[in-house]
Amino acid sequence: MDRKHLANAIRALSMDGVQQANSGHPGAPMGMADIAEVLWRSHLNHNPSNPEWADRDRFVLSNGHGSMLIYSLLHLTGYALPIEELKNFRQLHSKTPGHPEYGYAPGIETTTGPLGQGITNAVGMALAEKTLAAQFNKDGHDIVDHYTYAFMGDGCLMEGISHEACSLAGTLGLGKLIAFWDDNGISIDGEVEGWFSDDTPKRFEAYGWHVIPAVDGHDSDAINAAIEAAKADPRPTLICTKTIIGFGSPNKSGSHDCHGAPLGADEIAATRKELGWEYGPFEIPTDIYAQWDAKEAGATKEAAWNEKFAAYEAAYPELASEFKRRVNGELPAEWDEKATQIIADLQANPANIASRKASQNALEAFGAMLPEFLGGSADLAPSNLTMWSGSKSLTAEDASGNYIHYGVREFGMTAIMNGIALHGGFVPYGATFLMFMEYARNAMRMAALMKVQNIQVYTHDSIGLGEDGPTHQPVEQIASLRLTPNMSTWRPCDQVESAVAWKFAIERKDGPTSLIFSRQNLAQQERDAQQVADIAKGAYVLKDCEGTPELILIATGSEVELAVNAAAELSAEGKKVRVVSMPATDLFDKQDETYRESVLPSSVTARVAIEAGIADFWYKYVGFGGKIVGMTTFGESAPAGELFKMFGFTTENVVSTAKTVLK
Repeated sequence: MDRKHLANAIRALSMDGVQQANSGHPGAPMGMADIAEVLWRSHLNHNPSNPEWADRDRFVLSNGHGSMLIYSLLHLTGYALPIEELKNFRQLHSKTPGHPEYGYAPGIETTTGPLGQGITNAVGMALAEKTLAAQFNKDGHDIVDHYTYAFMGDGCLMEGISHEACSLAGTLGLGKLIAFWDDNGISIDGEVEGWFSDDTPKRFEAYGWHVIPAVDGHDSDAINAAIEAAKADPRPTLICTKTIIGFGSPNKSGSHDCHGAPLGADEIAATRKELGWEYGPFEIPTDIYAQWDAKEAGATKEAAWNEKFAAYEAAYPELASEFKRRVNGELPAEWDEKATQIIADLQANPANIASRKASQNALEAFGAMLPEFLGGSADLAPSNLTMWSGSKSLTAEDASGNYIHYGVREFGMTAIMNGIALHGGFVPYGATFLMFMEYARNAMRMAALMKVQNIQVYTHDSIGLGEDGPTHQPVEQIASLRLTPNMSTWRPCDQVESAVAWKFAIERKDGPTSLIFSRQNLAQQERDAQQVADIAKGAYVLKDCEGTPELILIATGSEVELAVNAAAELSAEGKKVRVVSMPATDLFDKQDETYRESVLPSSVTARVAIEAGIADFWYKYVGFGGKIVGMTTFGESAPAGELFKMFGFTTENVVSTAKTVLK
């Protein structure tokens, strides 16, 4: 059967889906249909009956607005995505939302929509493949051997994150990454030549990529030859495919008119005639389905891999067992027992150290148990303290390591980590100063949205970093992280809370965790065994009084010590004061009402919250009758001690504020 006719099945489903929804983007799917047909029918190794096959090729639609393209491909090749779901495009509770959403439909490898993040996720997937292969493959036993393919448009290339990610991909020699640039010259505003005149091939050549320029995106033979050439080259490859947006539409193709709006009934009728597509809306003939169906071929490919893995397992039983554990996302058998003992030992051996140093100590203790750790930092390892004695830097020549030097690429790092997590086999962590999570915010939001594990170490957590001044001093960042749905945010007060935070982040598989650490030393707090256990509940009573308290002081991080000191002074004056340490507000909010009431009794309305971050967040815990010792402005450049005095983070000010509340 003519390949163009098979590609027209994608075009027809895409324009029909958008038309029925009266919303969407038909242009890109229609323009990239020929490329998709060649890739998915002649090259992509996948099994529609088992979308989680470990050694499948990954496919990422970075230009996610063209989502009907991937929905059409999944449906045609035999995934559990029936035609009813395509008819339900963009409707409530469908598996076919406006942009591909991870976890909604089988075969969707990542959520795409925010342009540039899809190709960056793909870099993470390719990096994970290369590293996993280096760690597990043996001579004659290549159990990790798959490609990552990505489609991207002009918008992905205009977003700065594509530079961050693709530059690093070239440096690390990710030869199993093959990206297709949909060079159609059109974006929402019209012809891009007025605002996008980069020499894209030279740009990627400068990154160290293999570039195949000027491929006719509607010539199946040329597309196939380009993919074959890409596979033969050890570098990541950019295939520059010149396409016509809305291909087949006689009156709207090549124009932004078909980029983000339905073609309309009359134009769809004209397009059917132009393409020679003689079937009704959402109608695919049996013979075309048969040509597209990949279930049998996919099962055969997976069966062949299973035979390879069986041979590997016979030769390397321990490695095979470890591989299965890691790709299944399981922690070592004795993890909980050993980690819990490490935390108990820390409580028994006090140390007054910066929580960033406590974080490094936790990495040292836990890292020896977790070969799946894949760490990194955005050019701040000596400050973030994210390297430990077992860290081995990953390079293009030797990818068997467990530490990535991301360079000054906070956004790229975070989105690459999402790709690593989505690929599987690793527990990724990265790091930067808390202030610069601003550059990475949208990638952390995507991790929360997708419910994937992404551990971020954010150090230099407040005005306490001192002389670098307000450009580096975070104020509103902790609050914004806490306000992000499905984000777990920890600000520990000492080495024990820091280790508990790390344990939680390692165990959490359904979302990202932000670990916020100090530059300055923090005093370790006294606790009994029950208090240590209660840290994991997000908040607990650290210091208490006899009977019902008349005042509750709530604090996090470096301000917990301040609250304890203020409580001691107030108690000496006969006040009944409770100190609550609240390292993770989101976890405390999830506790049952009985526990929350035991920590913050509703009858005690005299409350003061203390945190060197934006004050407004804390009204939910102190009420409008309480007081907050917090930040309402940006910081200043001065030594930390002077800044804490200037902004009221002193025992005297906390005591004074508490007395005001008690009145």
